[in-house]
Amino acid sequence: GFYRNIILNNPKKRNALSLSMLQALKEDLLHDIKSKDLRVIIISAEGPVFCSGHDLKELSSEDDVKHHSQVFEICAEVMTLIQKLPVPVIAKVNGLATAAGCQLVASCDIAVASEKSRFATPGVNIGLFCSTPAVALGRSLPRKVALEMLFTGEALSAHEALMHGLVSKVVPEDKLEEETMRISHKICESSKSVLALGKATFYRQMAQDLDTAYKITSQVMVDNLTLRDGQEGIEAFIQKRKPVWSH
Repeated sequence: GFYRNIILNNPKKRNALSLSMLQALKEDLLHDIKSKDLRVIIISAEGPVFCSGHDLKELSSEDDVKHHSQVFEICAEVMTLIQKLPVPVIAKVNGLATAAGCQLVASCDIAVASEKSRFATPGVNIGLFCSTPAVALGRSLPRKVALEMLFTGEALSAHEALMHGLVSKVVPEDKLEEETMRISHKICESSKSVLALGKATFYRQMAQDLDTAYKITSQVMVDNLTLRDGQEGIEAFIQKRKPVWSH
């Protein structure tokens, strides 16, 4: 199995999520997604800013409401798409992630950040509250931490982001690549079909109450046992051998 690297590559514009950047990101995420060899997607960025969020030039009054709606529509589509993809998506963050850029990190399944990374939703400071980033933030951070970020625009350090659950790992900058690849390789050792089922179910059950969540997941585990890779893995475990995934 292999991983796909999606690199935000407009450092001069601080990797702003312009309409064209969002469209390209959507295309890259969906590209050959059914390929049985694709196992992990990694999103990283060139330059000192991981992603500065929306391109504010596109949100000025020169553009009409229709254009503004289009920007937020495709942005929401990309953020929700990440969780609908059948493979894990890892954000590899080395620098500042603000507003919709912070939303992007919060929307990924896993986020590995370097110690110099910082995270903020500073929209309130320029008169445009980060209401859409708040959707992802409010779902991955404790409410009071998210609201402090949203009300003040102040940045979290990498270690604060780790402590509050916005990122999964913080490593020194020179270890970022190594740690991201370690996690990717670990994911590649498992069955693709089992992971796809598990990811889809995770997000589905998180939106339910406890009883419904257990009903859904109990049925999924029964379904998982009918997958060839499920049976193969269990038999291998009982016989203390390594399973050979059919992928």
